[in-house]
Amino acid sequence: MGTVTESPYRLAWRVTEPLHAMVYFVPEAPARYAKFGIEGMDGYFASRGAALGPVGPELVTAVFYNFNPALVSRAIPSVWTKATPEQLVQARLEAADAALTRGLGAEVVDGPEIAEAAVLARRAAEKAVTLPHGRPLFAAHAALPWPDRPHLVLFHAQMLLREFRGDGHVAALLANGISGLDAIVMHAASGEIDPRFLRGTRGWTGEQWAEAEGDLRRSGLLDDEGRLTEAGVALRAHVEDRTDQVAEVAYRAIGEEGCRRLAELTRPLSRTIVKGGLLNPMNLVTHSSRPNHLPEGNQ
Repeated sequence: MGTVTESPYRLAWRVTEPLHAMVYFVPEAPARYAKFGIEGMDGYFASRGAALGPVGPELVTAVFYNFNPALVSRAIPSVWTKATPEQLVQARLEAADAALTRGLGAEVVDGPEIAEAAVLARRAAEKAVTLPHGRPLFAAHAALPWPDRPHLVLFHAQMLLREFRGDGHVAALLANGISGLDAIVMHAASGEIDPRFLRGTRGWTGEQWAEAEGDLRRSGLLDDEGRLTEAGVALRAHVEDRTDQVAEVAYRAIGEEGCRRLAELTRPLSRTIVKGGLLNPMNLVTHSSRPNHLPEGNQ
């Protein structure tokens, strides 16, 4: 949730993000991946990792950051024998097209608000494209071609801005000595999300999770009940602030007023997506052979 001190730059990202994030939850996506024989969590790793090319599990594990390497290895590189990265990039875009049209309606998708929002988001994303250094997952996505229709331009732009921010977030976590597993354990300890969900979606065992909790307690970041200490809360806030700071450069291309306008335009669209259930991970249960491993987005 936002706060009274939330910057216009963060506001623009946060409010618009559901228009991109929904592609990892809607049934349109696994239905398309299943046509290639790719099911369950394999579709998530394949579709998001496809921008990198037919790489091995090591690189995907590195850039996705908080997933158990064993879970990634179940999908990568075997998925490349079923579909090419180019086919999977296209399948994800087709899924976004179908889901946004279903969720928002054809009239809204072709309306002036989405067209204006697409222009603003693309300007910010194109600024980010000039700054790929140190952002490998973003750089891979930045090489993808732009779609033509405004709602897909908006989706693509927000996807780029999301990966731009995500790579910066990983850098902030690394700089503060927080591993991928530590990050999601601390997220769960904040009380914002069920730890069973995070552990299951990221593929960590109970033993691995408990070991990470023990390390964080010894570091003074968790208390004996598994909740964040004051130091833990402060560290998470510091990482989030730093993430915001290194993402702002892209949004400065449209300025504070442009960011506020983007949020104004996309807020009702994102609310419709959320209210319509397009961000509900349970959407995938009946479309996945592995319902215990559903994507929830990066910590």
